[in-house]
Amino acid sequence: MRLTTRTNLAMRALMYCAVNSGRLVRKHDIAEACDVSENHLAQVIHALGQKGFLTTRRGRSGGLMLGRPMEQITVGAVFREMEAEVPFAECFLPGGGACPLRACCKLKCVMTEALEAFYARLDTVTLSDLVAGNDGLQELLCAA
Repeated sequence: MRLTTRTNLAMRALMYCAVNSGRLVRKHDIAEACDVSENHLAQVIHALGQKGFLTTRRGRSGGLMLGRPMEQITVGAVFREMEAEVPFAECFLPGGGACPLRACCKLKCVMTEALEAFYARLDTVTLSDLVAGNDGLQELLCAA
């Protein structure tokens, strides 16, 4: 299994905002700290804002910050939202996609159970759990 770059960037942006909780941060600073493209990050930030994970403010004194307390943001919720558009396998497409085995294959059931277990575990981890007491992360991501 492999996460999309989009989900990876979403978690990095959220962790950056969590470490810098209580203040507006700039997209440029997140991109620099996480060594990612500002353009790609902008798309991710927009999606996170639409889903309520981030609050954004435009303009000269603008920036972004967490849209809700970090204790209320689970990794599972972020992953579900960011990965929703990408089917896990072809058979997860509406109508089963073009898989010639879709009528009799039992693999989809097993994969569905595994994905449910995966998300159930991620639902137990909050953004707060990832950043609390994580001095190394604080050092890497704390804005000056």
